[in-house]
Amino acid sequence: MSEFTLNAQERSDLGKGASRRLRRNANLIPAVIYGAGKEAASISLENREMAKLLLNEAAFNSILTLKIGSKKEDVLIKDLQRHPAKGFVLHADFIRVVANQKLTALIPVTLINEENCVGVKRDGGELFRPSPELEVSCLPKDLPDTIEVDVANLEVGQVIHVEDIKAPKGVEFVGTGIAVVTVTAARVSAEEDEVVEAADAAEEAKDEKAED
Repeated sequence: MSEFTLNAQERSDLGKGASRRLRRNANLIPAVIYGAGKEAASISLENREMAKLLLNEAAFNSILTLKIGSKKEDVLIKDLQRHPAKGFVLHADFIRVVANQKLTALIPVTLINEENCVGVKRDGGELFRPSPELEVSCLPKDLPDTIEVDVANLEVGQVIHVEDIKAPKGVEFVGTGIAVVTVTAARVSAEEDEVVEAADAAEEAKDEKAED
């Protein structure tokens, strides 16, 4: 499990106007922490520190430690509101993590042996990933960074479902019947289609001429 730390500070000036002032004047991001049976807490984060954290994709599904003055809160990122055009974070929601309580989180799927996949290497198929992330339930200490799926023996038309994957120790998958990865037959390009159609048309023309 990856470890990440963010510095934060409590904020009491709430509302849309206050949030705008934080972003414009102090280069801070307004955020909220909730869950674990406690009251929601309003905080602010340094924009630069948050942007640096999010460069690491593991931060999206790992437990973060928020340092708020002399206190610490273990949390998960629950939601990020971003600027629609520029993409920077406008607001963050965090959910508290309690050591002895199970949590649910979306964990990315990592494919193993892609280069040796039978359906791709031998049969010219293409890997398709309908579920790049899987929802898991576990204690915080068991939260994995990724779910590894071996595709070496996957053939064209075959599908690996969530039930086919061995979950890491202490981890349960949420949901059943979820298709994780499959190998589809390679699609013929539009150019190749035109060549085939032209060849078929030529053959038909020959047949018609022979009949005459």
